[in-house]
Amino acid sequence: METLQKMSSAAILAGQVFMHLLRGRIHWRNTIDQLAVVGTESVLISVITAITIGMVFTIQVSREFISFGASSTIGGVLALALTRELAPVLTAVIIAGRVGSAFAAEVGTMRVTEQIDALEMLRTDPIDYLVTPRFIACVVMLPILTIIGDITGLAGGLFITTSVYKLSTTIYLESAQRFLGSWDLISAMIKAAIFGGLIALIGSNWGLTTTGGARGVGRSTTQAVVAALLTIFIVNFLLSAVMFQGAGQSLQKGF
Repeated sequence: METLQKMSSAAILAGQVFMHLLRGRIHWRNTIDQLAVVGTESVLISVITAITIGMVFTIQVSREFISFGASSTIGGVLALALTRELAPVLTAVIIAGRVGSAFAAEVGTMRVTEQIDALEMLRTDPIDYLVTPRFIACVVMLPILTIIGDITGLAGGLFITTSVYKLSTTIYLESAQRFLGSWDLISAMIKAAIFGGLIALIGSNWGLTTTGGARGVGRSTTQAVVAALLTIFIVNFLLSAVMFQGAGQSLQKGF
């Protein structure tokens, strides 16, 4: 019941954020700080995760495709998997765990220590000062981190195909180019931006509604991460169902 109430308040918070954005009420200094927190400080872990996933996926796919004489499609299949699902979802999971939890902890600490009440007394809107910068940072940086994840994941797959299975670099890259379409990249960016907005809203909302002192901050942080992850998985299913309807043609282009 508490979770449903907080999800409802997160939806209301989303409406408030959009209204503030339409009015141009943006705290630019905080926004720049949050861009660094979400983007720059998350690049390394995103790169390591993407490379590892690309290598593991390639190992599993290559051994099967080679046995069927379809080695020329390995790069394309990995590119599709990374772009459509693995890169945006895994990047969002990483950011939810690393940044979403930090949002809930920081804002929650400010709530229980009455710093947010002090902001309101100084006529500073907490949404403008705390929530909107985090929302903008996540919406902007998640697609960028997803692109980086796509590139590094493909690089990890290329390393495995060339060093372990002795396949041609040219065949791998040409396969990826044939399989990928512009809509695959666009859909990945849309997914990443939506996931970023959800992470920021859920983390901030759980922080703003924190009660119960230090123990409440810990509880809100844990609940925010769990709620963000579940929301990402559910929304990812809905987006995929909408974006990729009907029969696909990527494999037909690849052969």
